[in-house]
Amino acid sequence: MKNSDTGIHRCAWADSSPLMCAYHDQEWGVPVRDGRELWETLMLEGFQAGLSWSVILHRRETFREAFQGFIPERVARFTEADVARLLLNPGIIRSRAKIEATIGGARAYLAMAKAGEDFSAFAWSFVDGKPIPNKTGKVLAKTPLSEKLSAALKKRGFKFVGPVIVYAWMQAVGLVDDHMPGCFKRAKATPQG
Repeated sequence: MKNSDTGIHRCAWADSSPLMCAYHDQEWGVPVRDGRELWETLMLEGFQAGLSWSVILHRRETFREAFQGFIPERVARFTEADVARLLLNPGIIRSRAKIEATIGGARAYLAMAKAGEDFSAFAWSFVDGKPIPNKTGKVLAKTPLSEKLSAALKKRGFKFVGPVIVYAWMQAVGLVDDHMPGCFKRAKATPQG
């Protein structure tokens, strides 16, 4: 857990590469309140299914270009021609099911907005507006809360949002604080008191 070069304690996975270290130190577990950014991260977590997060991180900018900045209004208008174009893009994960799930996810996001349901407020309502610290000391794959949030997302039309993917998303966007005890980010990501 201790990076020998800097003496900083981090979650062990963060030292696997400079990219993962930067992601850990600057993004992972930092509470995200912007609904569009929350949606983008959820869509990327769906692409990550069956792969390592570092694969997605290396391709994130290409994903953003391919999906027009992950602006839901744009992605929701994608057609079969766009799906065919994306299936030819070697810079992203070329899975028809995941591409179609992202387009459907944009439509679900917009349907929620049209119904007066803000995506950020929806997500944060599951944790009463503040990150939940993982006090188990264990690395979890899913929790009863991720199962509940997964079911709520599926009910709204999202796909590739099983409880394991949803828990990884909850970790990434700071809904839960899964920085390991001793990690320098834990105290900063989780409100004290």
